[in-house]
Amino acid sequence: MSKKKSIISYEKLTIEQKKQLLIAFPDGFAGHMTKMTNPITNEVFDSLLWETEEQIFLVKLPKVTMKSPSVDDDEEEFEDDFDAVDAKADEDDISDDDDEDDSYDDKPEEGEEEED
Repeated sequence: MSKKKSIISYEKLTIEQKKQLLIAFPDGFAGHMTKMTNPITNEVFDSLLWETEEQIFLVKLPKVTMKSPSVDDDEEEFEDDFDAVDAKADEDDISDDDDEDDSYDDKPEEGEEEED
């Protein structure tokens, strides 16, 4: 006796079926997905073949859109950080110049001999 075969969208799976699906694919779906095309609409989608004891499902997976960060966005964030650091450094320079003595000790470092 052959198993019943069904095509179903991931969104239409019951909570229990989604739990079973996660148990069947504990490491995720990435290595098990297949690209398919709907012959009527020519829509390309990812699908997953999932076999249970009673039935074989072809699960149509939802499209996942990920926004990749653009280089321009990253540069603006870094520029803001640098502007804040520069402003802080300017404030420190102004206040430190009045209070500090610019004298230095001329002590030789270890291993160097003192000149006469």
